[in-house]
Amino acid sequence: MISDHDLARKVILPRQKETHKGNYGRLLLIGGLAPYGGAIIMTALAALNSGAGLITVATDQSNISALHSHLPEAMAFSVDDRDLLLRQLEVADLVLIGPGLSENSKAQRLFEWVVSHIKGHQLLLVDGSALTIAAQKNYFFQNLTLPIILTPHQKEWERLSGLAIDQQTVPNTQKVLQQFPQGTILVAKSSATKLYQDDKIYELTVGGPYQATGGMGDTLAGMIAAMAVQFKQVDLF
Repeated sequence: MISDHDLARKVILPRQKETHKGNYGRLLLIGGLAPYGGAIIMTALAALNSGAGLITVATDQSNISALHSHLPEAMAFSVDDRDLLLRQLEVADLVLIGPGLSENSKAQRLFEWVVSHIKGHQLLLVDGSALTIAAQKNYFFQNLTLPIILTPHQKEWERLSGLAIDQQTVPNTQKVLQQFPQGTILVAKSSATKLYQDDKIYELTVGGPYQATGGMGDTLAGMIAAMAVQFKQVDLF
């Protein structure tokens, strides 16, 4: 199926008049470890501009002032504060981890800890550096029962799936996805981005080489998170 403006109009429903920010989802964004603080800022900005109701960011302490200078609407705290991180995890509708996360030992421990505390009623969106960490420790996904959204570019999908770029065909990708929790959504980014869920496949008809610039994936992750948390259908509509 083609993912185009007609499909978008079916998915993005008008808001009711009698609503408040709590009706449009609570996002917890985790990332922006030094020196990649800008990534999570772009993600948060995209989520806000895509309509997410409440946005909380767990990032490096040194990144909070910069984040608030761009995004005073967001709540932010140090990712090292595990008590506060746990409280925010408990109330989030969707947890996005990865933009600017880095791949060092601190990031790996953080990823393990977050995945171990996710609950079955929440959505987990894995992006950026977290995809590489997940590829190294893919057993994390084997026991999960909650919906997962993965947003890899071709090289990240190669690491995660074991499929070389020239082997990332539709049949091969669908076969690999059977190893992930049922209902997993894969946004396979490329010049012809495809979205997979179970036996459904959608292909984007927009985009171009002008998108080949730093921060584009971070922005897309924020947009996807905001849409997923506002429009609660778990499948691809």
